[in-house]
Amino acid sequence: MSHEIIVSGIGIAPEVLATIVSRAVEEVEGIASVGDKNLASNLVSMFSTRSVSTAPAVEATVTADDELALTVHLVVFFGYPFKKLAEVVREAVVHAIDAQVGVGVARVDVCIDGLVFPKE
Repeated sequence: MSHEIIVSGIGIAPEVLATIVSRAVEEVEGIASVGDKNLASNLVSMFSTRSVSTAPAVEATVTADDELALTVHLVVFFGYPFKKLAEVVREAVVHAIDAQVGVGVARVDVCIDGLVFPKE
């Protein structure tokens, strides 16, 4: 199990933060998935002993000011401007962390790791 993130005297497992952030971000129009939910990677994991290394969907650190600094990895749908999506994602993440955890968020970095094209 991963080490807890300690912020404002609260120990939180990274998986818990990832769940909170993922739930908030998945509601944003234009987001295909949080993290790399690649079907091929999932199938390789299910039917092979070979492990597929994927980066965590959400990374968290604590700043010197005792606030969270988050990085969210996304796969987005083609046609949604990245800058606008990032702004909406940041707002959703800050709101979700404030509502559930009650700690400050110093920053939310958004990484676009994949692009999904709609079927014609």
